[in-house]
Amino acid sequence: MSTIDTTKQPQLSHLSATGEAQMVDISHKKRSMREATARSTVRLSPKTFKLLSAQENAKGEVLNTARIAGVMAAKRCADLIPMCHPLHLDYVGIHFDIDETAHTITVRATCRCAHTTGVEMEALTACSVAALTIYDMCKAADKGIVIENTQLEFKSGGKSGVWQAQDAAQSTHDHPPVQETP
Repeated sequence: MSTIDTTKQPQLSHLSATGEAQMVDISHKKRSMREATARSTVRLSPKTFKLLSAQENAKGEVLNTARIAGVMAAKRCADLIPMCHPLHLDYVGIHFDIDETAHTITVRATCRCAHTTGVEMEALTACSVAALTIYDMCKAADKGIVIENTQLEFKSGGKSGVWQAQDAAQSTHDHPPVQETP
């Protein structure tokens, strides 16, 4: 479900014509509602998953701490990624899908704002830091925790419109329609 023009030759927008790193000039772009959802999966050992599920971790309530870390990370994305524009985020939501059979926690981060550039990096940063927080809080029980499959699932707004990863189309995560601002 992509409305992005695939006939254009792809370019790296953060490189100048001479190959130098640059911040993209967005001053001419139209402000619109932007939304992005990203995910990361944290794979735990059965023993560590049981500890996490029982909230027996000595460091406290793992998932709520990871949620707060993800929100904080989204708000600080421009401080971490050199060419990101600082954005005033209107919403950051962190959700966890827990799979007891596979011993995984899938972190989903959704970010929204009305701006002239997208929020994909904020969503990716939020789910990555939330996953890293789960790792940090569980590493005493298991050093072999794996963080995998970090990817953008959905984005909307701006000139490129709506894009959704093929495997995300089958996801149970709902993406409400985003209205363009006048």
